[in-house]
Amino acid sequence: MTQELVELRSSILEGRYDDALAILDELDGMSKKSILLNIQSFLSRLLIHLIKNQVEQRLTNSWAASISDSIRKIQNLNLKENKKSYYINIDEWDSLLEDEFDAAIDAASVEVMGGNSTPFQLLDMVNKTEVILTAKKLLNLTYEHSPKTLTGIIRQNLAELPGGNNWFEGRH
Repeated sequence: MTQELVELRSSILEGRYDDALAILDELDGMSKKSILLNIQSFLSRLLIHLIKNQVEQRLTNSWAASISDSIRKIQNLNLKENKKSYYINIDEWDSLLEDEFDAAIDAASVEVMGGNSTPFQLLDMVNKTEVILTAKKLLNLTYEHSPKTLTGIIRQNLAELPGGNNWFEGRH
């Protein structure tokens, strides 16, 4: 990015405004791609923990914290600087969730049930539709609630997951 800034400065100083605008467009694209990659990373983390939760029918403090943190980070990253629009709109999650699901299966297979299942076995155990619907429900909260209230709302939703009631009540 440093090289682009040097070129931008030169273009402006030399009066090459079309070149400067092209560089700005390139920088904007790089920034958006970086944000989307970060969102993708948190989306993967979210799916991994939802898969583990569904297969093991329990919710640990660690998993709950990871799910909550992923949703909050996605909310923060997804909201554009103008605070009025999003990089990913509420109706655009389906393809991203589909794309990320298989990678999440691979990663979750290392952890679920002590890592004793292959990704193929794990795929047979998981209700993909249910995991994706749960993820979408949690993601939708990021459009409906402010950062200030989101954590409490996420906790309420986590209590509805398999084993969530035991987690909520502090039972193991």
